[in-house]
Amino acid sequence: MKTCRLLVSCLLASLLSGCFASAGGAGAAPDDGRLRVALAFAPSQNLSPYGQDGYILSRLGVAEGLTRLAADGTAAPALAESWRADDAGRGWVFTVREARFQDGSPVTAAAVVAALTRAAQAKPVPTALGGVQLTAAAVDTRQVRVTTGTPDPVLPLRLSSPALAVFSPKAYERPGAVDLVGTATGPFALTAITGTTAATLDRFDGYWGGRARAAGVDAKFVTDGTARANALRTGQADIVDTLPVAGLASLDERLVQLKATPRNTVLYLNTRSGVFADPGARAAAREAIDTAVLAKNVYEGYAEPGRGIFGPALTWAAGKRVPPEGRAKAVRPAAAAVTIATHGSRPELPEVAQVLQQQLEKAGFTVKLTVLDPARLDSDALAGKFDAVVNSRNVLLETGDPVSVLASDFTCAGGYNLAGICDRRIDDAVAAARPVADPGRRQDAVMAAEAAVLATDAVVPLVHLKVAAGIGPSVQGAVPDPYERAMVGPGTHR
Repeated sequence: MKTCRLLVSCLLASLLSGCFASAGGAGAAPDDGRLRVALAFAPSQNLSPYGQDGYILSRLGVAEGLTRLAADGTAAPALAESWRADDAGRGWVFTVREARFQDGSPVTAAAVVAALTRAAQAKPVPTALGGVQLTAAAVDTRQVRVTTGTPDPVLPLRLSSPALAVFSPKAYERPGAVDLVGTATGPFALTAITGTTAATLDRFDGYWGGRARAAGVDAKFVTDGTARANALRTGQADIVDTLPVAGLASLDERLVQLKATPRNTVLYLNTRSGVFADPGARAAAREAIDTAVLAKNVYEGYAEPGRGIFGPALTWAAGKRVPPEGRAKAVRPAAAAVTIATHGSRPELPEVAQVLQQQLEKAGFTVKLTVLDPARLDSDALAGKFDAVVNSRNVLLETGDPVSVLASDFTCAGGYNLAGICDRRIDDAVAAARPVADPGRRQDAVMAAEAAVLATDAVVPLVHLKVAAGIGPSVQGAVPDPYERAMVGPGTHR
């Protein structure tokens, strides 16, 4: 078995060597000042900025919005140099900095309004705008008023979402699509996209934040984790996304950067139909799962056992966590047959599903596993086609706001409700948290809502993860980001 794995690893490394081949020969970094990046997830929506593909544009330094998510989880200036609350919290006025789009046109208030209006009208609605009635209007040439249907105290944070990036008017000339080539504002301009395999970016010399150090970026979408690790090991890639934990021990530790992240591995139980529509069966499943085994054996110590929806990356969460109340009594299943689905783009997930299969079968369930691609998994899970889903979720990915992820993932109207939960206690708790502006009180409200979610046993937090990024020895200024929105910036270079 080890021989077969070695042969596969060598083959993958050879294939990747061809992908990043240069005049310097196999394994040699090119001397053209360009960065070679291996990303774990390929575009699944034709690089639409309004879904998950928007994070590719953000991480590669192509697109940006009015604000960005700072390291401390607060909103920081991006295309907006400042902002202030207006109209009793229902509106915020943003002052747009002097900047240019990559096509040479100026960034104006009118251009920002057009971009935000297009995002608000997108179908499906971007997750960052779930339940939010957002409108934008120009105050003058450099000021934009953004309003919401109800007061939104975290609107500046919400506008940091990559789904709300600003593109030039040229990008929206074609109905139903956004032309991304040379129409954004970031330090690197997208010049070519090769299906789901590669993207080419060149430096944008007119970037408002200063000329980038690297001449460009050559990005490859490499979904196989072993191939990504081999690309780093053999010098075929300068920056590698999402290294699999199984390969970390074999890598030079100087090439690996680890950060705590708000990403969790989670088991979602289908509350709408099947075995887990019964709260007692959900309680039995939760009691059967040993999360410490997953953290130690599957993640090899690079994760912590699940404590809740919000893990140790949110340093305030542990001290404010509220015990769930009103959980159903576990009902031992009589050989109940269930299907657990997951995807393999994160190589640990199928192994997690296998361990869960063993633990649940020991508790009396009969378990079948299925592994799909991520896009198919999401669509089928949202349609209620599985009894359970094992998935990976960064709870601050879309907005940086815990209330927003609670609303999208666990309320009746939530757009990413994989468990199909519809519980009035949860909806009420989330609704109570939405308007709270004081940070401490908002955190208290978040944890009360978390307790309401966990009380249903529809969601079992399995582990809290650390993100492992690979950085080549000659790379400086890389941006490993626990929020998974940034990777290369103006200062990233070899």
